Amino acid sequence: MSLPRIAALFVLAFWTSAQAAEWKPAPSPLMTKWGKKVTPANAWQEYPRPQMVRKDWQNLNGLWDYAITKKDAPKPEKWDGEILVPFCAESALSGVGKPVTPEQNLWYRRTVEVPEGWKGKRVLLHFGAVDWQADVSVNGKEIGTHKGGSDPFSFEITDALKASKNELIMKVWDPTDTGSQPRGKQKLKPEGIWYTPVTGIWQTVWMEPVADGYVTSIRTETAADRKSVTFTVDGLNLKEGDTFDIWAEMERGSGGEGGYMGRTEFGKPVALGPPPGVQEWKAWTPDEPRLYKVRVVVHRGKTDTLDTVESYFAVRTVGVGKDEAGIPRMMLNNKPVFQVGPLDQGWWPDGLLTPPSDAAMKYDLEVLKKLGFNMLRKHIKVEPARFYRHCDELGLLVWQDMPSGFLDPKQFVQPNWKEDAVFGAAEKKQFRAELKALIDHQRGFACIVVWVPFNEGWGQHDTNEILKWVKEYDPTRLVNGPSGWTDRGYGDMKDMHNYPGPGMFPAMKDRISVLGEFGGLGLPIKDHLWKDKDNWGYQNFKTTEDLRTNYHRLMLRMHPL
Repeated sequence: MSLPRIAALFVLAFWTSAQAAEWKPAPSPLMTKWGKKVTPANAWQEYPRPQMVRKDWQNLNGLWDYAITKKDAPKPEKWDGEILVPFCAESALSGVGKPVTPEQNLWYRRTVEVPEGWKGKRVLLHFGAVDWQADVSVNGKEIGTHKGGSDPFSFEITDALKASKNELIMKVWDPTDTGSQPRGKQKLKPEGIWYTPVTGIWQTVWMEPVADGYVTSIRTETAADRKSVTFTVDGLNLKEGDTFDIWAEMERGSGGEGGYMGRTEFGKPVALGPPPGVQEWKAWTPDEPRLYKVRVVVHRGKTDTLDTVESYFAVRTVGVGKDEAGIPRMMLNNKPVFQVGPLDQGWWPDGLLTPPSDAAMKYDLEVLKKLGFNMLRKHIKVEPARFYRHCDELGLLVWQDMPSGFLDPKQFVQPNWKEDAVFGAAEKKQFRAELKALIDHQRGFACIVVWVPFNEGWGQHDTNEILKWVKEYDPTRLVNGPSGWTDRGYGDMKDMHNYPGPGMFPAMKDRISVLGEFGGLGLPIKDHLWKDKDNWGYQNFKTTEDLRTNYHRLMLRMHPL
């Protein structure tokens, strides 16, 4: 005799609640107030891809089975316990809090069910980011492999799915600092400025249904006079003759302008002027971060609608120009904008690479804005896509680093170090693949105004060749390279790092002189330290008054520069 439906639902709800009740964070030296609120039911439930939104999707964050095995071991028969996705194994919020060495694999398992309404659709499985090599299978069928710690990736899993429950398995291997892959500041034995490693899933996992032909990206480019915006739509399985409609309208600060629609065939860019009765699109600036909604509808023939996605865009231009004194400056919408902000490293004591919640991530940005900053340099890390959406909304300019890759974290201080010493053909190919994926993923965000392919001497190789490629691949932004260390005469800016500083290179005729890093003053505060005996600072102070006084002195010395 089967249980009545209402009783079955009650049993399922009771089992889910009991399962969640068993989970708890791993021990940690520090927990944020947001981390203390994290549960398996509320872990990162927000839609993860704000630059291209579809109505139907299924969030796969929550509790998964996990196991840590030897690298050459087969799929485990028994599992070590449960891990809270999307937090990495080393983090407190994963509930695991264990290191995973390069001699080990981290395995994940969970079951998924495809909603009834998705019948007849293709199903995509998305990973926001997995560090570093991920091998995915569904119901025992190998789906694909991805290498890269910071870029999102997807697999179509339709043919591997069953009508009932499906088993999703993923194996992850991460060389951390035994390899030369891009990883930022991760180190197996963290100390000083080096951070705890991150292994496995660290951004949202989710599924969505699509038609046989569907949109994969929407790119916008603003004309120099802001009188038109060009849209380029990319897709998979779209054919010659398929058309797409674009409807654009103001999202914030509209003043009631209304909207406007354009139509073109797939594969052909379409340029839209501003809405009727308006002379030009209103520009996005840190003071007035105006955004426009956009909806793209793909048609095949007269009746079939293949895909509908919603997005947004901002109208702004970035470049180099000279001020009244003839000094090259960073220009936003053809005007010099003095940019000042922190070296934002985005590491959390409870989630490590992963912020404990979207609210926590947004709070950081709102505080920066209240403190009077108009930019940040996202240092050695790529954030979840929602981070950049918040920057777009708040009006924060972003200099985006490519995470560094190198064999020995101390190699860049050796006097005889050569940049090509540890980068063979395979390492160079992987670095460029991840760099291209980074740009492709983020080029839709208006807030990003500068690419930083290399920080100082960390993992530099083929430096000017790569800087030139970035500039050609995305000419709509500035290229800083390298940020600090030995300048090689290329890039839009010449960047000095000066601790505690400040200091700058003299003004130049054809490049911008910038102060990329300075300060680094510390104030160790009891119960707010990751390690009581290992607090980092180029200079440390004992009182808040001393810290403020010395930062004030830095700012006064910066003004004449």
